[in-house]
Amino acid sequence: MFGLGSQELLIILLIALILFGAKRLPEIGAGLGKGIRAFKEGLKEGETEELEKKKV
Repeated sequence: MFGLGSQELLIILLIALILFGAKRLPEIGAGLGKGIRAFKEGLKEGETEELEKKKV
């Protein structure tokens, strides 16, 4: 994943913990997950619309 090792990921997580605090990290993670899910659904909808246009 982007050439990051376990040490780099640990450092990034520690910095995020310091910046946002332990209470906010789950909220941020949930928001990020919802955003990624919505993005993927949008891509799928766009692909199906293109396929429908090609069939007509």
